[in-house]
Amino acid sequence: MGFPIHRSRRLRRTERLRALVRETHLTADQLVMPLFVCPGTKVRNPIGSMPGNFQLSVDELVTECQQLLDEGIGNVILFGIPESKDPVGSSGYADDGIIPQAIRALKKNAEDLCIWADVCMCEYTDHGHCGVIENGEVVNDKTLALLSAAALTYARAGADIVAPSDMMDGRIGVVRDSLDENGFEAVTIVSYAAKYASGFYGPFRDAAESPPQFGDRKGYQMDPPNALEALSEVAMDLEEGADIVMVKPALPYLDVIRRVKDEFEVPVAAYNVSGEFSMLHAAAQNGWLDLEKVMMESLIGIRRAGADIILTYFAKEAARLLRK
Repeated sequence: MGFPIHRSRRLRRTERLRALVRETHLTADQLVMPLFVCPGTKVRNPIGSMPGNFQLSVDELVTECQQLLDEGIGNVILFGIPESKDPVGSSGYADDGIIPQAIRALKKNAEDLCIWADVCMCEYTDHGHCGVIENGEVVNDKTLALLSAAALTYARAGADIVAPSDMMDGRIGVVRDSLDENGFEAVTIVSYAAKYASGFYGPFRDAAESPPQFGDRKGYQMDPPNALEALSEVAMDLEEGADIVMVKPALPYLDVIRRVKDEFEVPVAAYNVSGEFSMLHAAAQNGWLDLEKVMMESLIGIRRAGADIILTYFAKEAARLLRK
């Protein structure tokens, strides 16, 4: 039976009715805040292309994370800006590197926080690529040893989650083996399983000071037209020991998020990346969009597509709105 017996608008008439039948829910527990850690003390450098985000020294990071906990955000992912860089990114797996320093400080001063450590070489190499370079290309298998060393260093410092984002073949298995062999079986691996060679990463590369100094990353990150390939990448990473898989970016790849969730029925994360964040801010600053509305609509869209977890620079603002 149709109209007039059935009237869909009945259930849209008030906010209470709309909330009663709402299909998709967003909570602060599902959000992860990306943070950028740099050397020094009392450093809080604004990131021009990412309003409200900063490069933070470890002391400022601790303060920021305490505020995030107060807002209901219990998960952060850390990206490091080292004092020095070299061809093999040695500061990325040094015991006294910026990320281990940050993890130890947070474990001491923000005990309830779940700490994710991004595992990649691009922030630590002087060439800005995600691994060892030979003859102008990233060498896969030699890079695996560096990634494994970094993940183990972060686990030793106290990371709850390590998140390899490099897109080297076989890195999840190597990292899992290294963690297990050294007594870190409980450390979770979130794999950037379907990470595309996207144009939406620009502001992040400013924030992390990690643009490639030559060429691009298309030889290891995924080709944007491909969706079946994403399913293959996810399957391999799960077989190698990933606990959670990620699709990055989020908004242009909602179809991929849905296919991954339907195919594998495992926890799926999506990264609402810097370009997605910055373009909404830019439009709002011009008066073209209502930032709060489009922010929440975007996050709900990512959830509706099938993401269980969202990494987003909107985490703090979204958490505040969700508390109202």
